[in-house]
Amino acid sequence: MEKICIYTEFITLGQLLKIANIISSGGEAKFFLSENKVLVNGIEDNRRGRKLYKGYHIIIKGKEYIIE
Repeated sequence: MEKICIYTEFITLGQLLKIANIISSGGEAKFFLSENKVLVNGIEDNRRGRKLYKGYHIIIKGKEYIIE
């Protein structure tokens, strides 16, 4: 499980994809999310603007991330 530390109230799912080096630019987020299954707290979500708060658990391509 990889921990992602944030210093703001939240980050978006698109920002997480960039922070985790899954995509290289924000423009790729929409395509990536349309082609890959992403679980946010156990629920599938494909919105790049989805707000992620501290304590959220995300699974992308079998890899787990937790927002801290």
